[in-house]
Amino acid sequence: MLTRLKDIFIGIGINLQFFTTIPLRRELPMEQKHLSYALYSFPLLGLIQGSIYALFLFIAQTLPLSDILVTLVLWLVLIALSGGIHLDGWIDTSDAYFSFREKEKRLEIMKDPRVGAFGVLSIIVFLFVRFIVLYELIGFNEKIYVWVILIPFLGKMILGAYLQALPAARESGMASFFKQGARKGIWLAYVLFLLLMGLFLLFYAKELLLGYGILVSTLVLLGYGIAGKLVKNFGGITGDTLGASSEGMELALWIMVLLLHSFAMV
Repeated sequence: MLTRLKDIFIGIGINLQFFTTIPLRRELPMEQKHLSYALYSFPLLGLIQGSIYALFLFIAQTLPLSDILVTLVLWLVLIALSGGIHLDGWIDTSDAYFSFREKEKRLEIMKDPRVGAFGVLSIIVFLFVRFIVLYELIGFNEKIYVWVILIPFLGKMILGAYLQALPAARESGMASFFKQGARKGIWLAYVLFLLLMGLFLLFYAKELLLGYGILVSTLVLLGYGIAGKLVKNFGGITGDTLGASSEGMELALWIMVLLLHSFAMV
């Protein structure tokens, strides 16, 4: 039991080292079982990130700052905590996708360290839209803290789902490495995570259950659609497309929350 618990914490630590700038100055083992627990714990990674975002948001809102400055704080923390690793994936994937070339050429473009015009344009639009959506919600939605925690929790599930379900586009690289930990039990684990979060909301924020259900539905439907695009255009997943999928999914969920708020549903 203690050994399994240790392996679980190692899996969480692997995620923190790879996907955040949280300083874990320890060399962790990377055996198959540890990678499996890393995949299982992607939702926990999202909860940790979301909790940190919420903490910084709370601190910013206790200071005499305008809504636009509070938004700027949260917007910057979202970038800083991930070290920009997923945003880099967004840029590279955009360059490759909008090249409208064959799969092999797209994979070559993603490995090119140079940034193309489509990558620059896409990241500007992405960050601008995220800032506007956050600003609108911070100014008018008192439930912002719940969404700040929930959206990374849901968005990070796409990483484990794709690593489990989709082929790696390359024989080497981050996606191929993490796929060693793929297990069918991940689906059951993610369903349990979703149900537990639903139970929590049922007891502590019942009015958000409808919105939560809509976000979960968006996650499933949009995730399925993106998966088809990845296989068709890239032959599967890479580290870049995983990062882009995670960032894109979280932005889509933020936009959905804004739409639900606009219709007074959350």
